[in-house]
Amino acid sequence: MQYRTLGRTGVQVSTLALGAMNFGQIGRTTQNEATAMVDAALDAGINVIDTADMYSQGESEELVGTAIAGRRDDIVLATKANMPMGDERNQQGSSRRWLITALDNSLRRLGVDHVDLYQIHRWDPNTSDEETLSALTDLQRAGKIRYFGSSTFPAYRIVQAQWAARKNNLSRYVTEQPGYSILQRGIESHVLPVTEQYGLGVLVWSPLASGWLSGAVRAGRDITTSRAKHLPQRFDTTIPANRAKMDAVEQLAEVADQAGLTMIQLALGFVTAHPGVTSAIIGPRTMDHLRSHLAAADTVLATDVLDAIDAIVAPGVDLAPDEKYDTPPALLHTALRRRPSLVTSVAVQ
Repeated sequence: MQYRTLGRTGVQVSTLALGAMNFGQIGRTTQNEATAMVDAALDAGINVIDTADMYSQGESEELVGTAIAGRRDDIVLATKANMPMGDERNQQGSSRRWLITALDNSLRRLGVDHVDLYQIHRWDPNTSDEETLSALTDLQRAGKIRYFGSSTFPAYRIVQAQWAARKNNLSRYVTEQPGYSILQRGIESHVLPVTEQYGLGVLVWSPLASGWLSGAVRAGRDITTSRAKHLPQRFDTTIPANRAKMDAVEQLAEVADQAGLTMIQLALGFVTAHPGVTSAIIGPRTMDHLRSHLAAADTVLATDVLDAIDAIVAPGVDLAPDEKYDTPPALLHTALRRRPSLVTSVAVQ
């Protein structure tokens, strides 16, 4: 296992991080299975575990908490908040009111007195940066979190938050968690230059592109991955973006074969090759999944392999831009990009 410094924190983290999104109802992973995977990951040298309050509505945190009992000091423990955690309208978002409550709930489920990294799961356009950063700074000073970061923020919001922290003498985000894979390279053109400029650690999610790069998705085969069952539109090859992904996967498979690599090794080796990336978050559902991911822990891609990947999917290109989660709201909602018509009333004489 390789290790890198998490931004400018001085904390050493493994280049693979164990993501716990599939722990619990989402992935139908039991406590025994989750504990076995945590033990195997830690024994292999992984020292980062990433979860979130909304994963199976808290069940993931509970399973992680039980699995790490007695090994807490060996782990850089990360969780997230912001997504809805109930029907009440204020049980979500990035307000001081909710973040304090959400963190206490997460600490209880995890069975710990602090987390090492607390992340805002998505940018909340209804809450000011000052409100959120002030709350996070107070939680940090209270010893409940060591550091805090953002997740899937647009580049301009990362910059804005850095300036807001400086202007208001508050602690700042020290990490960003964006989606990144060979098939979705958009962050290379906007997010990664910003995170490198500000010295943020970067923990990338979905490096296997929701299973497209796992080796299980190939042309002419039935797509039977669990993600395809939950999100069939992401794998419908009648959709142009998915056809483009399938074409790329077939070409990438040839590159992997010629290099003597599995598709997983190619995919994880690619994202960890970028100098702006600290760790790649893997999200195994079974022990077999975990073993296949661990086999890529020390993969370093040769220059000719990286060049071959660039020729298939150009740097900075998202093959499926509609699947992005950091799109500015004005591009998604018509009302935010239309100036209201000015109607002049004319009196009838």
